[in-house]
Order: sequence, then structure tokens, then C-alpha cells
Amino acid sequence: MKAAVFYEPGKIVVEEHPYRKPGKGEVLIQVKAAGVCGTDIHIYDGAKGASECYPPVVLGHEFAGVVAEIGEGVTRCGVGDHVTVDPSILCGRCYECQVGTPHFCQDYSATGVTYDGAFAEYCVVEEKQVFQLKKDVSFEEAAMCEPVGCCLHGIDQAKIKTGDVVVIIGGGTIGAIMLQLARMAGAAVLILSEPDEHKRQRALELGADLVFDPLQEEFQEVLKKNQIRKANVVIECVGSRATMMDALKFAGQGTHVVWFGLTEPDCEIPVKPYEIFQKEITITASYVNPFTHGRAADIVNSGKLKLSELISERLSLDEIQKAFEIRGKNGKMMIFP
Repeated sequence: MKAAVFYEPGKIVVEEHPYRKPGKGEVLIQVKAAGVCGTDIHIYDGAKGASECYPPVVLGHEFAGVVAEIGEGVTRCGVGDHVTVDPSILCGRCYECQVGTPHFCQDYSATGVTYDGAFAEYCVVEEKQVFQLKKDVSFEEAAMCEPVGCCLHGIDQAKIKTGDVVVIIGGGTIGAIMLQLARMAGAAVLILSEPDEHKRQRALELGADLVFDPLQEEFQEVLKKNQIRKANVVIECVGSRATMMDALKFAGQGTHVVWFGLTEPDCEIPVKPYEIFQKEITITASYVNPFTHGRAADIVNSGKLKLSELISERLSLDEIQKAFEIRGKNGKMMIFP
């Protein structure tokens, strides 16, 4: 089969690559669409993913396709089914798995990071990783189940209540998904902070009530002008030092702040504990997607999320190098093997 093999930082090669038949409890999937994640770019640059990556390996962990073959004992899906895949592989034996926090699994691994993934024509996964999709759901939307699942964990961490004012920092792919999920979770007012005019306009089309440019407008003035008392929840979706600091600056009394964006490992920001105390701010983060992929598949199956609108580049497998040059600056990049 044809696959894009990651050999070392800065080197990914499209070549003929062997694939194996599914073993006991495994499923062979013909990949129809695979999204390029920021984690893929981090790994390409030499950084660590959610689990260790030992090249050569086929990257790609956001994907959907058709079941081509099933191994012995597989009962939850059959040949021809349209499916999405949760890339997380949990040991089920360690302390964290036993106490209900499996995303901190001490032996965590992942399809497309630890094992060959979806930047290929075929991919073998365990049956437990597979979730079925309606056949009228497009494969590119289905491939977005993984980032939707990650965002769902972030929404869970945010503790949104019906009627809340929710601020999303960053209008990229993740911010646009968060915006829609926050509305589903009960937000009464959705505000987007984003310097790019195109992304602000798209956010309005996706349901944002207010958008503003943080480089040109003061957040408190935006609230005052629109007769809004405070933000109840702030979700940072960029992962930069400046926007992490903005999340704290935008927080009011009792605000939940979610640092969802991924910064560089050595990033540090100044925090004044007295301000956290005075406002009683809750600061939390969100790590991978524990038990949310099934919920994500249900939401995608429902058709209530606008996802195709977030895809900026559609590339063939032979064009995958372009994805690592574009680096997602325009939106979600999708590979079609």
C-alpha cells in the first residue's frame, strides 16, 4: 500500500509500505480521510506527541474510513461499515486506568503516534477503538470526530451552565468547534476574541454573538458596550503566552478558565496569586479525550456541527508535504489517501 512514513524530524516520505492483515480483535480500515493535527506538526518538528513516537512510523490519528476486513472475534463492526477511530490505546491495568482516569494511563499509546496510523491507504486498529458512523456522513466530517472528542473534554472541564457568558480565545479549527459545543452546553452569550477578520466573520456564521479584535479593542469595553457583566467561562484555544495571559485578564469573579491550547513545554507566564484569590478563578486544562470519542461520533452523526466549513486544504497523500509547509495556518488540513 501507499503510505507517508515519518523517518525523522523534517522528513516524511510517501512510499510503498507493507500492511498486515488484522489479527484477533483487530479491524483493517481503508482510510478515506485523515486530518492533519497540530500534534503531527509537533512530531514532524521533533517534539513529543501525547505518547512517544519511535520512527519510522506512519503518522495520522484523526481519520475515518470503511471496514475492509475484520479479525477473529470481532463482533461490533463488519466489512463495509463506515467508521471513525479513537486513536488512544489504554492498558486497562495501571492505577490510572483502574481509578477512572485512563487518559493518564502509565502505558498510554496511540495509533498514528506509537503505531502506524492513517496517512496511508489502510490502517489496522483494535476493535475497541472503532465507532460506527451513518453512511450519509461525509468522511471528511467523520475524520473530525477526534478533535471534536478532545474539545468535548475541554467543554466538560469548563463546567458551562445554562445561561453562561462564554469567551473563546482563538477562532481557528479548535476555537470554531468549541464555539459550537459551548452553545450546545447551554451558553447564552458566545464571544470570540480573534485578530483575524476572516475567522471573526466565520465565527458569526457559526453562531457567535459577539466578536472582537484583542489587538484593537479592550475586552472590558466590549462587555460594557454590550451590557454584559462578566465572563463566566473563558476557553483559550491558541496556545501562546499572550493568549494564556489574556484568558486570565478576561476572567471575572468566579470564572472558569480552561487553558486548552498547547504551548511550548518551557513556556512560562506571570501569575499573581492574589488576583486569583480575589476573583476566585478556577484554572484548569484539558488533556486528550477520555471516553469522549463515542459522544463525538454521536454529535457528528446528528449533523448538528458545521465541520466541512472548517477545512481549508484538501490534499492527496502524494501532496502531504504541503501540509507540513502550510502548517494549518488557514484551518484544518485533510488528507485523502
